[in-house]
Amino acid sequence: QVQLVESGGGLVQAGDSLRLSCSASGISFNEYSIGWFRQAPGKEREFVGHVRTTGHTYYADSVKGRFTVSRDKVKNTVALQMNTLKPEDTAVYYCAAGRTILSSIRNPTAYRHWGQGTQVTVSS
Repeated sequence: QVQLVESGGGLVQAGDSLRLSCSASGISFNEYSIGWFRQAPGKEREFVGHVRTTGHTYYADSVKGRFTVSRDKVKNTVALQMNTLKPEDTAVYYCAAGRTILSSIRNPTAYRHWGQGTQVTVSS
């Protein structure tokens, strides 16, 4: 059974940093592209960032330069480092795994496995 688990969420102030981690059981992250998404109350799930099996990364314009996605192939985890957080970054953050093609990485339906999400709240 495949399970993805996010951790590291919390309540921080604007300008602070936070590091989220996504761990997997039942699959090897090395065989999947990994995406990070977020969903704020009343809004649709939004693409945040993505790391290919090659290690190449892609980001939403709203987080480019502030967020970094990285893999730890030994630990079978993927991290989302979030710096200079803003109140508008407040959301539930999800990691997802899929064998995605490049043109579909921003589409949630391209991912097969999802975590349960972790709450990130940024106060002003």
